[in-house]
Amino acid sequence: MRVGAACDIARAPRRGVTQRTDTTAVRKDLRTADGVRIEARYEPYAGPATGSGTAGDPGAIVLAHGFTGALDRPAVRRAATAFTAHAAVVTFSFRGHGRSGGRSTVGDREVLDLAAAVAWARAQGHRTVATVGFSMGGSVVLRHAALYRGEYDHGHAESIFDSVVHRGRTDGRTADPAGPRGAGGAAAAAPASVPATADATADATAHADAVVAVSAPARWYYRGTAPMRRLHWAIQHPLGRLVSRYGLRTRVHHRDWDPVPLPPVAAVPRIAPVPLLVVHGDQDPYFPVDHPLSLAEAADPEACELWLRPGFGHAENAADAALLDRIGSWAATRLQAPAARPHHGSRDPHAPRAAGSTPGHAPGPAPDATEGTDG
Repeated sequence: MRVGAACDIARAPRRGVTQRTDTTAVRKDLRTADGVRIEARYEPYAGPATGSGTAGDPGAIVLAHGFTGALDRPAVRRAATAFTAHAAVVTFSFRGHGRSGGRSTVGDREVLDLAAAVAWARAQGHRTVATVGFSMGGSVVLRHAALYRGEYDHGHAESIFDSVVHRGRTDGRTADPAGPRGAGGAAAAAPASVPATADATADATAHADAVVAVSAPARWYYRGTAPMRRLHWAIQHPLGRLVSRYGLRTRVHHRDWDPVPLPPVAAVPRIAPVPLLVVHGDQDPYFPVDHPLSLAEAADPEACELWLRPGFGHAENAADAALLDRIGSWAATRLQAPAARPHHGSRDPHAPRAAGSTPGHAPGPAPDATEGTDG
């Protein structure tokens, strides 16, 4: 596991202050439904004006980074710059990362962080929003899309909000039967109740119109690779959390998940008819290709595409300019014509078939680790 410099201590600017960092980009501190301060940055569309619902509105892409990433990390900035050629872009730092407040729950309450960023993207005047998540962020965009249904699930928003906010869980209704509680789960976020100041109106604008999950896990409790075993030590062991804080600049909560959140493979069937793209590399050192194949198999084939990329490693750090451009183009096409959805679960049609892209599997009879990668 890479160990970097000293911890990037979170500094809280004045609440609600919007800061213009240059002539185009805007920074703002957002508040999640459970009251956590999240740093975010908005960058307008850099390409030619095209229509998406309203004249000149290209839609927005909200980028969700991997574990140990942050808004200002070079790989995140590189991906954001690539995406601005296709749409406006919102980047943010998950709780416990960068200058955001709180502590990481390694994919659980981070759904609330993403919801706040999506709602802010719509507040900039964009009618359509795509979420693109890498690694941990990939699991978050999948669960977010299943929980926040928007126009696709009229009348269900109240029950979703009850699950997300009032019971203090991102999905209190469903536990993962394959994973024992308190034994290998990632950190959960503290109390079972949240401040009464949580913004109930955010739920109405926090849904996604297209979803891209890159290098995402299919299930929790996976320990089948050496990087994931090291990652578990960094999350679960007190010394590991110190290394995460001061070496990886990521503050991890000490509490285990209880209950276990909805696993990604159980979330994907709930996403349709929202278009879904699953992207994975056959050289991913964290999650072998049985993870994306499981996600694609569980998804609605009328709304899902699967790209298995030969030679691609893991998450935003390994994504090259060509792949980022193709992801941005895919998202922009769905934002400009949301009804034009894919009709098959296929490999990336522009990539040759990888010689080693047959499904892999991890040792052990059941999933045995929580998501979170050095992405």
